[in-house]
Amino acid sequence: MTRLARLRRSLLELFPERHLYVRSGGEMKGYVLTPKTQMIVAAGISAAALWMGVCSAAMLVNMLSASSADREVARTQAKYERWIADRQARLNTAVAELNAGGGSNTALAANIEKRHVALAMLLTDMKGAPGAAAALTPVIDKVAASSDRDPAHIVAAVTASQEQLLDAADSFAKSRADRLRLAFRLAGLTPAAYMPQGGALGGPLIETKDPRALAAVLDVDENFAERIQHAANDMSEAHALESAAQSLPFAKPTPEAERSSSFGVRVDPFTGRPAFHSGQDFSGSRMEAIHATAPGVVSFTGVRNGYGNTVEVDHGRGLKTRYAHLAAISVVVGQQVALGQRLGGMGSTGRSTGTHLHYEVWLNGRAMNPDRFLKAGDYVQQAE
Repeated sequence: MTRLARLRRSLLELFPERHLYVRSGGEMKGYVLTPKTQMIVAAGISAAALWMGVCSAAMLVNMLSASSADREVARTQAKYERWIADRQARLNTAVAELNAGGGSNTALAANIEKRHVALAMLLTDMKGAPGAAAALTPVIDKVAASSDRDPAHIVAAVTASQEQLLDAADSFAKSRADRLRLAFRLAGLTPAAYMPQGGALGGPLIETKDPRALAAVLDVDENFAERIQHAANDMSEAHALESAAQSLPFAKPTPEAERSSSFGVRVDPFTGRPAFHSGQDFSGSRMEAIHATAPGVVSFTGVRNGYGNTVEVDHGRGLKTRYAHLAAISVVVGQQVALGQRLGGMGSTGRSTGTHLHYEVWLNGRAMNPDRFLKAGDYVQQAE
């Protein structure tokens, strides 16, 4: 109590009652500044000063961080400049060896041939991949169109074309893998969960994890082998994700119908109150064909409370799709269905205000947003 009394006296001495007089237009007005008012104003000024100090410190930290980022960019740029200079030096050495004649020609030709063998293995892995031909053909045509007959120029052109072809293949494989990974994440799925168990991917170019070992196997330089392996890794992952995507409900249940009510909270058309809508509605005409959005096994057909005539398909990995309010059902329980197979016709059975399809996607017993799977399907098609 004594300390509090002393503190109170100190504050009163620091902020005594003050009187402020203002004269305006021949009139005098007086204002009383109580100790409490002065303390509040002082606290506000202190808070503002503290805030300005914090902001100034934050700006200083950001400036220092930007400087660090600039230094990192400069280091990266220097690294790539050294790499480009190294590539140019190797090419100049190859041309010099060719011009010198003798046995070096044979060694240089053998080195180019070994690189071609490694590239051929990579391109074989890409054979048949949608979009690969469009991505790689321009580079191949550019080399084939060359009419230069000078041996030194031919070697230089072939060596450069190998680098360009490898860059194009690597870019294509990475873009394809990234787009498929994005499609899985859009659907709320983890791409790694749909890769081969243990992360094991097939292909002779990626069986050896160490690029130095692969370089020894292919008998090419380590840098070239590492780039070959990187592209092969991306391509193998893209193959695995594309294969997994074929078994996931990424397709549309009725391509021609328009989407109406979406997944989430909406106003219930019967009660007029907010209610959770666990699927995506598609409006259309009676008996319009309803298709399976992925291959699977029919796990239920019949009437469900509120859903009317319903078909449910089990796609494995905890995924299930539900098609409700059907006018007719075309499949039976236990039947294997393929992607796009007709399951029934659109109707208005059950708790429905008009002809439409109510479509649901379930993962491990939980309703998912079907629209995310439909968008994922669009990304998969773009990857193709």
